Amino acid sequence: NATGITSISGRGTLIVSDALNHASLVVGCRASGGVVKVFKHNDTADLERVIRTAIVDGQPRTHRPWKKIIIIVEGIYSMEGELCPLPEIVRIKKKYRCYLYLDEAHSIGAIGATGRGACEYFGVDFADVDVLMGTFTKSFGACGGYMAATADVINYIRATSFATYYDNTMPPVVAQQVIAVLRTLMGREGGDDGSRRINQLRANTNYFRRRLRELKFRIYGDDDSPVIPIMLYCPCKMVRFSQECLKRGIAIVVVSFPATPLLLARARICLSSSHSREDIDSVLEVFDDLGDYLLLKYEKKGWESWKAVLFK
Repeated sequence: NATGITSISGRGTLIVSDALNHASLVVGCRASGGVVKVFKHNDTADLERVIRTAIVDGQPRTHRPWKKIIIIVEGIYSMEGELCPLPEIVRIKKKYRCYLYLDEAHSIGAIGATGRGACEYFGVDFADVDVLMGTFTKSFGACGGYMAATADVINYIRATSFATYYDNTMPPVVAQQVIAVLRTLMGREGGDDGSRRINQLRANTNYFRRRLRELKFRIYGDDDSPVIPIMLYCPCKMVRFSQECLKRGIAIVVVSFPATPLLLARARICLSSSHSREDIDSVLEVFDDLGDYLLLKYEKKGWESWKAVLFK
């Protein structure tokens, strides 16, 4: 993201970026040389308003038409666990003749009938997304990442991207790992292991979300998203929650400022198809105890009256 975006944008380019895009996208946008405008998170009405206003106003000072407009969104937002409304974004992209850059770091290999990400999940034609970016560090269990587009775009990025000249080449063993995972997902190796894993991940995700709601935790994100943020709010509770989980043999990721607003600290749970139902139930049992101990069950009856006192 940080080096790829700079290759496809520059002076005269307008980048319209979601307010909660990943930091690597933000860095790429700032380094691109283009003008960056932000729209409200997952708000397609605001996205259309920003684009329409920018087209009417034109470039700063000269008011000339933009050379190109690029919309940048994520398939699954890493801190929110929410899916982007891709069909509506594609409609807006076509209406105003923009380009669409889709970061699939958390959605590739995780959603869609065969794990092909947000396009497959929503039934969107892959050709309607101009640049697909993803990482091999999550679903693929490897390292590195990819950018997918037409041959002309990829050849241009290869010729102009900083990463092409200064980054290290992917080791052959890592490339083979990625190829093996791709072949498994496509059903060319391992029989139905790929589809079984996708279905198991979806089942684990929705079961875990449902049980957390039953336990009265406040969670973010959409069903089928394997990224599940549990809201902790107070940074001090975030630290204690992590420590108490580790004492009980559970390693979790906790997130606070500057990755999130100061008072929106959270624990980010990323599920895997390898997690058994027994694994999930044992974690839920620990979360249930800690939720009572640290007063984290914000959906519990009576919490609204406490909230009025604490945050007045």
